[in-house]
Amino acid sequence: MPRKASTMALCLTEEVRATLSALARSRTAPAHHVERSAIILHLAEQRDATAIAATLRIDRQRVARCARRVIAVGPLKAIGDLPRSGRRREISEAARTWLIGEACVKAKERGYPHEVWTLRLLAAHAREHGSAAGHACLAELAPSTVYQALNSQPVKPHKVRYYLQRRDPAFEERKAEVLEVYAAAEMLRQIPEADRPVAVLSYDEKPGIQAIATTAPDLSPKPGRHATMQRDHEYQRLGTLTLSAAVDLVSGIVHHVMTPRHRSREFIAVLERLDAQYPVGMLICLLLDNHSAHCSRETKRFLASKPGRFELVFTPTHASWLNYVETFFSKVARSVLRRIRVVSKAELADRIRRFIDACNAAPVLPNWRYGLTPQPQAQAA
Repeated sequence: MPRKASTMALCLTEEVRATLSALARSRTAPAHHVERSAIILHLAEQRDATAIAATLRIDRQRVARCARRVIAVGPLKAIGDLPRSGRRREISEAARTWLIGEACVKAKERGYPHEVWTLRLLAAHAREHGSAAGHACLAELAPSTVYQALNSQPVKPHKVRYYLQRRDPAFEERKAEVLEVYAAAEMLRQIPEADRPVAVLSYDEKPGIQAIATTAPDLSPKPGRHATMQRDHEYQRLGTLTLSAAVDLVSGIVHHVMTPRHRSREFIAVLERLDAQYPVGMLICLLLDNHSAHCSRETKRFLASKPGRFELVFTPTHASWLNYVETFFSKVARSVLRRIRVVSKAELADRIRRFIDACNAAPVLPNWRYGLTPQPQAQAA
């Protein structure tokens, strides 16, 4: 005998019916949301599953599953997918904790030559030693499972992030001296150039600038073959140069010297050039780092020969970021030195010199704000 069609008693409020009707007519909603909304509306009319399936041209089982979902969670929640149990966790929580503990120990302390763990190494270690630690579920541990276990933790023992330990006991005092130099430079800008008693400069060296030559000519872009300029992988090293630069923090002018090395004699040559550049009797204040050439006996002897002419303010140890000239060196590296190729060291020096001349033609006034601008205080809740 044919099975008797069954219907369900479903009452919808006007608000729910309006929501389902709008969703059933939608052209942008997910297809299964549109289909389930139409099924629920038909169920509310007390139509049986077979008739609904025929009207919507779908399988009867889909109508039955939707009806069971409506009974379980209600008409609106039945539109979406119900939460599923998911795949059962393959390793126990105790085994996971043991695995994280092993990852927190350096691999070399477990007898491996590695400094830090790799996923494959940690998985192999867990497969070999997990059972002896009472975690038989780790016998077939895969690297992907190790990744999931480590990635779900707030700590990442398998990764290394570098930091710099503060080694200067007088860091705060020396930083304050540096900030006073920048504050003085801003004040000097308000004084006419002829009346300025002090010249304030930020100085440093950029050593090891490589003069690199190509071994084959560069190829211009060609449509259909290579859209970019083509350059041969091989190159020839022609030596290195050192760029010594002093940025005037008041005017923005860059004073520079190109030398093969950066010893005391090269630093003294820079001081002699600055001595000749600025008027006699003007104090020249140099902000610089603690390089040995800046504190050598030769340098001190030269400074003693010109009393009252130079004043050196040293940045704290490992605090080159407090020296404005590093900003200029970054600009040089990102522009004129980027992928540069030359035929000689002389060409390298000439191109850097022409770049600095272009910068001096339209100098940019240094705008130092760290430590000089008061930080906004957080408002109390």
